[in-house]
Amino acid sequence: MIPDHLLQDRYWRGLLHIFMNHNKLKQLLSKPEFVDFEELTVHVDELIKASKGWSPSERFMLTCALHLFNGINKIDLSQADRLDDKSTAILREALQLRLAR
Repeated sequence: MIPDHLLQDRYWRGLLHIFMNHNKLKQLLSKPEFVDFEELTVHVDELIKASKGWSPSERFMLTCALHLFNGINKIDLSQADRLDDKSTAILREALQLRLAR
């Protein structure tokens, strides 16, 4: 269960929006080895390992979510060209959530 206060946190809400709305990432949200809501931890290395067999667009969505969360994982926006319309909309909404004050 996602704590309500995280949905208001500017660093968590972009990541959570992508995870909650992307079919592949949604599956990982309930697994504490990837996102632990008790410890308020995102296990970046485990997520990256889990994404090894994914398509480039799926990995890009993960990378974007992680970047919105902590800025450490750098992104190449030209990879957004691979996204379908639904993923593009999810990413756009996540950016708006992250940048809103």
